Amino acid sequence: MNRITVFCGSSFGTDTEFKIQARKLGNQLALENIELVYGGANVGLMGEVANGTLENKGKVIGVLPKFLATKEIAHTELTQLILVESMHERKTKMNDLCDGVIALPGGFGTLEELFEMLTWGQLGLHKKPIGILNSNGYYNELISFLDTMVTKGLLKEVNRNMVLVSNDVDDLLSKMKTYKAPTVEKWITKKTL
Repeated sequence: MNRITVFCGSSFGTDTEFKIQARKLGNQLALENIELVYGGANVGLMGEVANGTLENKGKVIGVLPKFLATKEIAHTELTQLILVESMHERKTKMNDLCDGVIALPGGFGTLEELFEMLTWGQLGLHKKPIGILNSNGYYNELISFLDTMVTKGLLKEVNRNMVLVSNDVDDLLSKMKTYKAPTVEKWITKKTL
């Protein structure tokens, strides 16, 4: 993997472990010579993962919609900052630039970005690994809900297994490096109805 996109909050949240893990992920990406692609802001967990990468001489590409440049406060020390017109263009660009995705703790935006990448993978639009860094159990309920989707017959287990989860940066990166995308098609045929 040459580049990983990280989705995360533009605030720190209430758990100091989130900030620690964001910085650690940034540090590790730089040490492994993996470029960071992220939302382009210098605030919250977004700024923390970028600064963690930069402090270890790593490369960081930010992708920021113009209308958020003042609200999320664009990071001025990035390797490259790409300004785009819309949130959709931002996600598309981040996908185009990366070889894998990691979600750190975040809110609606983080979840929306994560699930869009999962949907694209499920549809076969990419074969990239998608990981969740489950800092201090932040995503426990979401992970449980994914399992419920399988038991209720609305998500195939092979697609559930696309979500790589760990509470440890090194372990998550290791899982991502050995990931094999599912070959099962999402589509239901008349024969399976």
